[in-house]
Order: sequence, then C-alpha cells, then structure tokens
Amino acid sequence: MLLAIDIGNTNISLGVFDGQQLTCTVRLSTNARRLADEYGESAINIMALKGVSAASIDGACLCSVAPPLTSTFEEVCREYFNVAPLTVNAGVKTGVRILYDNPRDVGADRVADAVAAYRLYGGPTIVVDFGTGTVFDAISSEGDYLGGAIAPGIEVAAEALHQATSQLRRAPTAFPKQAIGRSTVESLQSGIFLGYVSLVEGMARRFKEELGGDAKVIATGGLSRVIAGGTRVFDAANPDLTLIGLRMIYEMNREQRD
Repeated sequence: MLLAIDIGNTNISLGVFDGQQLTCTVRLSTNARRLADEYGESAINIMALKGVSAASIDGACLCSVAPPLTSTFEEVCREYFNVAPLTVNAGVKTGVRILYDNPRDVGADRVADAVAAYRLYGGPTIVVDFGTGTVFDAISSEGDYLGGAIAPGIEVAAEALHQATSQLRRAPTAFPKQAIGRSTVESLQSGIFLGYVSLVEGMARRFKEELGGDAKVIATGGLSRVIAGGTRVFDAANPDLTLIGLRMIYEMNREQRD
C-alpha cells in the first residue's frame, strides 16, 4: 500500500492507497514544533483505528509547503513505516510542463493537483484549492501548468476579521439563507461564504476567458464540498485531489526507484 502525505500550512493530510483505491485518510494539525515521534505515533494509531497497519505500507510519496516539516515526515516514513519516501520537488518526474516564470516557485501541492486534475478531468482545467489560501491553478488543454492566483483562505479571512474587530465574533461554517443578513452572524456568513462564492465565480470566468474554450472547474481542499454546495460553477468537487496526484506521481517514478 502507498502512503501519500500532503503537508500544508494548517493541516496535514495522509491517504493510504491500495492500488488506485484510496482506502483511508487521516488529517493532523500542522505544528512545526512537533517531533517525528509525535507525528509517527499519531499517524499509526489513527490508521490502526481505521483498519490499516503500518506494516502494510510499502511506499510513500509526500509534498510539502512547510519546509521545517518535510524532513520530519521523511523521518516518520523511514522510522514508523520502514519506507524511503519520494519527496516531490523540482527533480521529480510529474509529466507536467510548468510555464511559470520561475517553475521552482510553484508549490509541490499545486503540481500534484495539476497532475490529478488533467488526468481525471482533461484540459483546459481550473483547480480551486480551498486551504490556508484559496488557490486557483490553470492547466492547458495540453496538460501544461500555466499559472494561477492566490487569495486569503476563507478561515484565514474570517479569523483575521474576528481578531481585528472588537464586536464581530466567529460565525458557524454555513451558508446564510439570504444575502441580506438579519443578524451579525448571518451578515458574517453572507460576507464570508457568499462573498467567496462570488470571488470563485468571478475568477473562474476570468480564467476561462484567458484559457479559451470551456474549461472545467474543479474544487478541492478542506472546504471544497461546503463551497461547492453554494454555487454551480464547479464541474466536480474532489477533496482528495492532491493525494491522488501524489499517487500518480509516485507511479510515474516507481521504475527508477525500484
């Protein structure tokens, strides 16, 4: 079985694949102060509760946007799962041409998203990843990574608003019944959730104009299904897109690793 690890700024997602089937997912909080032993013990215990043993893992692939934790999880893979992980970086085969001005500036998670999106949905494709940041990625009809846009994530924006004001409290993660809020909570939900829907719809329209053709729009990330439920702009919502992309990248590089 393959262990795929996506190390984000807020959360760490782990997925176990049996062939192409994602059989188990685990989410941990990102904390650069935690040690490999702490993460390793947490991962194997949660996986065991979900019916997956550490001994069943025979490969690992990871991507990271939190450099201090990259080596931590490489150690977790070696010490707790007895495998040497493939860490996605500039030297790893992905099958995607990156047409950014500086290709090294593109996060490995965005590359994994591009790989999975193109293989699963074709191109041109727009990926919207709802994480710490709300990230838009454009993939051409040939599968090239063209670039994208980055906005503050929903939870980051909501927390910043709460911290910067004296009377605005945190609002539940839900869409309001209408755009015109009749209470502070409804007003916050309208501004945050409906506001982000409008952001996504507007950016998707602009991306489609620049890409040409009828590009598919794919939602991923922790809040993807919540946001996708409030708009028709998405052709699909796939919260596990990055993990699937890591599996695909691992398979591309398997022969040279064996």
